[in-house]
Amino acid sequence: MTDIETADALQLAGDIDAAAPIYRRLLAADQGNVAAWHGLGAARLRAGAHGEASEALLRVVRLQPDEVGAWGLLAEALFNLGDVERAIDAYRRAATAASMGPTAEENVAVIIPGSAAAGNADVFSARYAWGQRLADGVGPVHRPPRPPSHGKLRIGYVSAFFDKPNWMKPVYGVINRHDRDRLEVHLVSLGGDPSPSAGYREHDHDVIWQVGSLDDEKIARLLAAAGIDVLVDLNGYSAAKWLRLFLRRPAPVQLTWFNSFATSGLACFDGIIGDDAVIPADEEGFYTERVLRVPGTYLAFEVFHAVPDVAPPPCCTNQGRLTFGALASAYKLNDLTLDIWSRILRSAPTSRLLIRASTLAEPSNRDHLAARLASRGVAGERVDLEGGAAHFDFLQSYDRIDIALDTFPYNGGTTTTEALWQGVPVLTCLGDRWVARTSASLLRAAGLDDWVARDEDDLLAKASALARDPAAPARLANLRAGMRARLAASAACDTAGLCLALERIYRQLAAWPP
Repeated sequence: MTDIETADALQLAGDIDAAAPIYRRLLAADQGNVAAWHGLGAARLRAGAHGEASEALLRVVRLQPDEVGAWGLLAEALFNLGDVERAIDAYRRAATAASMGPTAEENVAVIIPGSAAAGNADVFSARYAWGQRLADGVGPVHRPPRPPSHGKLRIGYVSAFFDKPNWMKPVYGVINRHDRDRLEVHLVSLGGDPSPSAGYREHDHDVIWQVGSLDDEKIARLLAAAGIDVLVDLNGYSAAKWLRLFLRRPAPVQLTWFNSFATSGLACFDGIIGDDAVIPADEEGFYTERVLRVPGTYLAFEVFHAVPDVAPPPCCTNQGRLTFGALASAYKLNDLTLDIWSRILRSAPTSRLLIRASTLAEPSNRDHLAARLASRGVAGERVDLEGGAAHFDFLQSYDRIDIALDTFPYNGGTTTTEALWQGVPVLTCLGDRWVARTSASLLRAAGLDDWVARDEDDLLAKASALARDPAAPARLANLRAGMRARLAASAACDTAGLCLALERIYRQLAAWPP
């Protein structure tokens, strides 16, 4: 067996730590060894070293541009580094191969809402094209007639993330408040299951479906037989393969809520639930679904898991110098986001920036981000780059942040709610699509309209003014101390109101008595 065959065999067996040194030894002898660069890139990608993986895979496609497999791996590495535009380009290069076309096309559809270069029409086009491919050959299952004695409206919620307490704050805020005298609640779990530790308040008559090991057609037949009246997708493109379940039409009314932030591109949904902030009337043409709006924010949330106490803003003990921060996923740290943040730091030369994300624990990922910031004139000594932690400890990072900076165009959702709950205001601007307005939806519902800028220039002006204002520490301390009470009294945390609004939508579409 040759060295390259040995390394490949080790990698296939999952021993990537043993494979990588062999690839490096081969490359030390021959920098033109495409197979070794490909193997090293794949191994480092599997290790989560996206910075190192991208460098190796870029070597492959420069040496051998028609190596579509390398383009697909490169796209994954670039996306995880926040280089969304080049990731989309790489996926489209990979899609030229018949064997990779469907997967690459799906991945473009998943990530394109976060592309600054793509507009609403591009997002619609990508998702509609992939939706047509996904729907090919998928037919509806038989739905038996409803029994005449059926007295309660049966609502089914579908999620692969019921076990994620920090993600599901709006979902459990609604589900826990449903009127069980009038509704029968079914939780269709495609991943980890609902539990009190995740925020779910157990009810004797709720039905928990543990069906993640089944295929979509089998699940659809079971749901149809159970007589679900309204089936609600909570996944969106975060678990894109399960969209096939809805293409099989197991329920007479099918809706998507919570994790949508763009059209599905599919004809199987009767509605998509948002609010006035995220979907203006003049953008409804970019949706295959009927646009349905709730009052306030569609992301009204309730915190069920343990969180740290709110701490005073650090600028109060730091001579008034502001620390901006972001605890966003690294794939949101695209060029537009870094451009905006860098402009803010250059305009506020005494300020600092803290960025924390799980992928930044890996040195090559950290180095890659530091280099991107340095190329924008942000010196390394002004930036703290940190990896992830247990969730409670992760949230304590807000003790070191005065103002949270949003990401663009892919705003925070969970990130924004958590920053606010820890007392930290989020500075955002009103973007050009749903995903670029989720923070605005939450901030406006919380009565924090002043933190929503009109555009990038207004955002810069607001940040610069705060950095120069000697009264900013006192203002932030006052805001922070009263933030949780403000949120609790606002539409941002009105899960009871959101629940009632959703129930009205369900009854109306199912033609059920009010």
